[in-house]
This record gives sequence, structure tokens and C-alpha cells, in this order.
Amino acid sequence: MDSLNNILLNKNFDEPPEIAAVKRYVERHFKSEVNVKICPQVIIISTKNAALAGTLRMSLRELQTAAGTDKKLVLRIG
Repeated sequence: MDSLNNILLNKNFDEPPEIAAVKRYVERHFKSEVNVKICPQVIIISTKNAALAGTLRMSLRELQTAAGTDKKLVLRIG
């Protein structure tokens, strides 16, 4: 049986490319940070303020293209 240390050493903790692409896009265009969660059908983007969420809503197509995904993008404030 493998020890917990051996299992964790072999685990890949890198972010999925969609998450990294969304975070880079928002940082580059809006100089802000967001939290991103991937679900089977959607990508949830959480912002800390409503102004950023409203601005991102107008850029969803560009954001989806930048992420290279066909999943639905959902914005949350909080």
C-alpha cells in the first residue's frame, strides 16, 4: 500500500487550462482577481464586486474564446 506522501507526490496540483486562461484574461483586461470553479457543464466565475461582474457579462464571448471552452460561463458576486 502506498503512503500518503507517495500519493501526494504523484498528484498533479496544476490548475486546469480553462481556469488559468480565465484568470489571465481578467487580470490582463481588468486588473482584478476572480475565483474560478469548473463544473461538468459550466464554469463559475466569482467576483468581489458587482461592477466587475457587469463588465465581465459584456465580455463573456471573448472570455469563452480566451478560455477555449464551450461550457456555459456563469458570473457570481460574493
